[in-house]
Amino acid sequence: MWGGSPSRNMVTEAKGIPDDIVSGKFLPKTETIDPKSTKNVRWVAKLGSQAYGSPVVAGGRVYVGTNNESPRDASQKGDRGVLMCFDEKSGEFLWQLLIPKVGAGKVSDWEYVGLCSSVAIDGDRGYVVSNRGELVCFDVKGQADGNAGPYQDEAKFSSVDGKPVTLTPQHADIIWVTDVRTELGIFPHNVSSCSPLVVGDRIYMATSNGVDWSHLNIPAPFAPSLIALDKNTGKVIAEETSEVSKRALHASWSSPSYTVVKGKPMLIWGGGDGLCYGFETEPYQHPEGFPALKELFRYDANPPEYRTKNGAPIKYATHDGPSEIIATVIAVNDRAYMVTGQDPEHGDGVGMMSCIDLTARGDITGKPVWVNKEIGRSISTPSIDGDLIYQAEYKGDIHCYDAKTGKEVWVHPTNSRIWSSTLVADGKVYCGNEDGELVILKAGREKQLIGKVDFYTPVYCTPVIANNTLYVTTHTHLFAVGK
Repeated sequence: MWGGSPSRNMVTEAKGIPDDIVSGKFLPKTETIDPKSTKNVRWVAKLGSQAYGSPVVAGGRVYVGTNNESPRDASQKGDRGVLMCFDEKSGEFLWQLLIPKVGAGKVSDWEYVGLCSSVAIDGDRGYVVSNRGELVCFDVKGQADGNAGPYQDEAKFSSVDGKPVTLTPQHADIIWVTDVRTELGIFPHNVSSCSPLVVGDRIYMATSNGVDWSHLNIPAPFAPSLIALDKNTGKVIAEETSEVSKRALHASWSSPSYTVVKGKPMLIWGGGDGLCYGFETEPYQHPEGFPALKELFRYDANPPEYRTKNGAPIKYATHDGPSEIIATVIAVNDRAYMVTGQDPEHGDGVGMMSCIDLTARGDITGKPVWVNKEIGRSISTPSIDGDLIYQAEYKGDIHCYDAKTGKEVWVHPTNSRIWSSTLVADGKVYCGNEDGELVILKAGREKQLIGKVDFYTPVYCTPVIANNTLYVTTHTHLFAVGK
């Protein structure tokens, strides 16, 4: 799943990942990269024109979210969200899930953005949040082994204008679909962006509920921003009642993580209101008669001076104003680490990184272990390796912090915007940027630039390593890198 495991901490065991990488050149008048022009690239797969759903590798398959600007099904052209599945060893295209748009434009399902969710794979089933705000459960083999399960409406699900898709072995096999947006009255802002968390028999997901086009009105203030579902049936079994939606600054896009603190399982999640929450994993019966997620704590990841000035609220999306939490909150050794940020369209602004002690749960005024206000806005998830934190900042810097104190150890400017999160593996720190560079730094207290690999197209997704293979997703291609 996104982050590799329920903890979401992107520190991976790997060895022998090459640093000398050449991404290659296009064959004349094509979008196909000539394999003879690459170096240490095992295979390259063509995606759409925009890719934001970071890849996940499991069971010999690679899954990635993109759009439909390079249709794999010639009969199904036009704007869609697309989940593509490839063979891990060869890069062969196996199947795809085509997801029509909501039809609300930039307000709830931004044109040509495609599928922003990363999948979670659990055995022979996978789970993904669609661009329409649904949670979709699918068979990892697609239609290649037949249309399994009770759901038989794949042709209708993927259809546009009432024209059913002709199913082939290269189409997805859906097990069930839960239309969270309709069932719970959710109003996703811009996109539905959450990577589901699977723990036991439950799935936890954020709903992307937020503001409307004006950025002033919240259409669904009483709808939940975080929910739990039964992974076998898709039934919604609990929801947060912390009134996150009523305080939404923009949207609740952050993905939940999971940890165990002193023997107690706990969900950790960053809300669209700029607060970090802890919830029990077991639902309880709310006094109003429905199952809910019990709040354990909340922490305001914005300092008071970002919220108000001279007694008046500071307007959202201004340089000095408050931010939501878009990156995933990471919990390691009973401490949680988080960074605030906003939609990149809002530009630069003040940010803050915090470390809180999960064993000393305070209320909204509780004191953190440390904060760092030197960092600007970020949508990148931190990676914690031993006593060091690697954190990318939207303006283009990669920071190394001391995990115990929050003090900066070093900083590396990439001179380009960063959406990607850091990945630690093979003694190195990997991070992509908007200029299409994969930056490789030595992990540790001494800063050393190992190399920059030019992929020529923006790298907004986070690099992934599985089975000693590095996967780099650009806007248009997926690269499998290895000796």
